[in-house]
Amino acid sequence: MAFEARIARGAGVETVFAARADLLERALNEAVARGCSGIVSFGTAGGLAPELEAGTLIVADAVDGPFGRIATDQPWSDLIAAALAATPLGARLHRGLQAAVTAPLTGAAAKAALHQATGALAVDMESHVAGTTAAAHGLPFAVCRAIVDPAWRTLPPAATAGLRDDGRTALAPILRELIRQPSQLGALLQLAGDARAARTSLVEARRALGEAGALHPRTTR
Repeated sequence: MAFEARIARGAGVETVFAARADLLERALNEAVARGCSGIVSFGTAGGLAPELEAGTLIVADAVDGPFGRIATDQPWSDLIAAALAATPLGARLHRGLQAAVTAPLTGAAAKAALHQATGALAVDMESHVAGTTAAAHGLPFAVCRAIVDPAWRTLPPAATAGLRDDGRTALAPILRELIRQPSQLGALLQLAGDARAARTSLVEARRALGEAGALHPRTTR
């Protein structure tokens, strides 16, 4: 999450992140109190639709999660999608439903079940918190996410072992997990390749959105 924030931040953009929902909600509310024009959930996501590869960009029309279905702001989402479509990123762009969960969804079977139940293209752990915070303050809400692990990929335990509550990564738990079960290394290296594809898409998307002025919602009401 820290690397996602480094990509997103820039002039006129404040970034907040946390793995624990209450910490993320608090950070978002503090940011809103400082003043903002909208909230965009920007970062990586797990793939749910089986045809979508790592690096695919999702601009969500709605988020389906623990708090029900939360619609995104259509004019802002259209602006984001248009900015991406005007670049080579358009070939990697999909619109549709984003799912949200409260714990990492790491298994291929679990991803397939969620896709079948909801029809969602991808899943993350933050968009429902961002969406409810935006709704509570009457702010526009949008989602722009890059798939980091395709639907068919089952993540090894080491992949999530180092995730701290604040959203940063601790190396020691990952190393302990690898020492305990070295056979995870191959799957972890595959995930690293997927992560590079997602990071590339996010960096290019951030550049495109910044150049198009699409990181700020335009007043339509």
